[in-house]
Amino acid sequence: MRLQTEIFGDVLVAHAPDDLVEETIDTLIKTVRSAIEDGQVKVVAQLDRTETYDSAALTALLDLRDELRQAGGNLKVCGLGEPGRTIFRITRLNREVDVFDSVIDAVSSYR
Repeated sequence: MRLQTEIFGDVLVAHAPDDLVEETIDTLIKTVRSAIEDGQVKVVAQLDRTETYDSAALTALLDLRDELRQAGGNLKVCGLGEPGRTIFRITRLNREVDVFDSVIDAVSSYR
């Protein structure tokens, strides 16, 4: 499975799958690591279609953020639906990762 991605200037936007769980997180990990290898370290994970999250996926998001920061970039997320907002709030992930309502806001925050 491949993730749909878009490039806006020097920012990679990766559209996450409907279920961001242990079985699917590897696709996002591979996409971001490939971007890092190509020198693209500003990444936005668009989670507008994602409704299911598990602890492995949430941990992987933090790990990816750390890898991107070590490379001089960052990971930001956008488009959280109500389930995502609740999970990010309960787990306090919203304090660890920059969360934006829209792709435009997330991409613009890199400027």
